[in-house]
Amino acid sequence: MSPTPAPSGSPPGTGAWREGDDPGRRHFAEIGTLPLEGGQELPGVRLAYETWGRLSPEKDNAVLVLHALTGDSHVSGPAVPGHPTPGWWDGLIGPGQAIDTDQWFVVAPNVLGGCQGSTGPSSDGPDGRAWGSRFPFITVRDQVEAEAVLSDELGIDCWQLVMGGSMGGMRALEWAATHPARVARLMVLACTAAATGDQIAWCSPQLDAIRSDAGYLGGDYYDVAQGRGPVAGLEVARQIAHVTYRSAPELDLRFGRSAQPGERPLQGRGRYAVESYLQHHGGKLARRFDAGSYVVLTASMSSHDVGRGRGGVAAALARITARTVVAGVDSDRLYPLRQSQELAEGISGCSALDVISSPYGHDGFLIETAAVAGLVRGLLGCCAHPAQA
Repeated sequence: MSPTPAPSGSPPGTGAWREGDDPGRRHFAEIGTLPLEGGQELPGVRLAYETWGRLSPEKDNAVLVLHALTGDSHVSGPAVPGHPTPGWWDGLIGPGQAIDTDQWFVVAPNVLGGCQGSTGPSSDGPDGRAWGSRFPFITVRDQVEAEAVLSDELGIDCWQLVMGGSMGGMRALEWAATHPARVARLMVLACTAAATGDQIAWCSPQLDAIRSDAGYLGGDYYDVAQGRGPVAGLEVARQIAHVTYRSAPELDLRFGRSAQPGERPLQGRGRYAVESYLQHHGGKLARRFDAGSYVVLTASMSSHDVGRGRGGVAAALARITARTVVAGVDSDRLYPLRQSQELAEGISGCSALDVISSPYGHDGFLIETAAVAGLVRGLLGCCAHPAQA
């Protein structure tokens, strides 16, 4: 499947948001030069973010929602100009929802290194050219430090809840370990304390698929007047990843060995239905995301280790003082339940592991919205903030 043209203002072969595109609901915070964990500095950092509800005069009703690898700031709401897809956790945030915006002020930033308004490879560097291959290596901690500066800009000293799943869960965990006094409540979904060899191994061929695409040009495809960019590589990377996001029983039940309608794979003329499904998701991502950001963010996920420089995972988890909910998906083969169990046992403010029952694998934390909503209500219910006038 060939991707549709990139949005107006975007370079060839990327779905990145760039200057000149409709900002939609985005706000932008200029947070300046950011020191990085690796010793470099990243100048001119900007974070895009969206908000729902109203911040109380005391600024004590704020909730921070952190997206996964290919998510963005558009957590809730319909597809509108500037936001080509509906909110990825739609139904969780809003008046009367689990995170009731009549009570809570919700902030969702686009992650540092992302491609939907925050500084990343597709953004312009200080010289006016896209960062491309010059964009530095960043870690999950770097992303959290950028969000901490955003919090300062908003005047929020303590988040009443920081929550996220998958890569968003990594950032939520780092938030609570790095800034324990700034996180009153924590929710970590379908996540791990540190990326494992298996998880890094799944990431590696995804990166190779993009880097080996002739259109990647070493990461400097943004300012090329003619060309597609590494669209094919990004599509393949997404196909690999999507296999890990769903469960084997679900794929067997939905597709089995069925041929794609009208095609004959047993005669060498066509695809199995599951192949078509994966290609569809690859093409869908390529229309709204950027290969350079995919490389940067995937590499940052592989770097994730909450115990790095803190005496190990157990010592790092012991730093967390927030009242905590840790939940895993029972069919998740990318971040299996044993990894969530380690978090639940290591965080003193967590009473027990919550298990989300779902046939959908890792994606269950996004699909099983009702289950997630129940956990959120339980965590926030004891501290309902008076509705704002």
